[in-house]
Amino acid sequence: MRLPNISHMMIATAAYASFALAPAAIAAPATVVDVAIASADHTTLVAAVKAADLVGALQGTGPLTVFAPVNSAFAKLPAGTVDTLLKPENKAMLTKVLTYHVVAGKVTATDLVAKIKAGMGSATLTTLSGGKLTATLEMGKVVLTDEKGGKATVIAADLMAGNGVVHATDAVSLPG
Repeated sequence: MRLPNISHMMIATAAYASFALAPAAIAAPATVVDVAIASADHTTLVAAVKAADLVGALQGTGPLTVFAPVNSAFAKLPAGTVDTLLKPENKAMLTKVLTYHVVAGKVTATDLVAKIKAGMGSATLTTLSGGKLTATLEMGKVVLTDEKGGKATVIAADLMAGNGVVHATDAVSLPG
């Protein structure tokens, strides 16, 4: 699945449509992990989740919101970063980075935009790693700013799962 680069208002429809090619009787994927596994754009993320032994945690009852970097987001990291994080001796750091992309509760695109508006232009999200992501709107798109000042734009939103929702991002967010 290739993710479109369109405004967040159209993202939910376009992204969900790519998963809705099967008959309407088919339910949303069971878990946020299943959403990632079903996407050709999230193979690096899936490999990292497996290396960190987080599959079981992300298959729990939730609800969870996952800001899922696409493969090209990982490719933007300095050379060797992903390989280093995937080494067994770096499992704790990998886990911290991955759980920095997960928020407890189900936060849809509509919910997130409402939180940003209610927050006078920004919303602070507490991640499962204990860190903070700041959500804002820039040119009609949801942008997440991490604790290091890095920015990730939501490029596909509201990929629904039985235990939460996934929003694809164009960058890896890094904890402070």
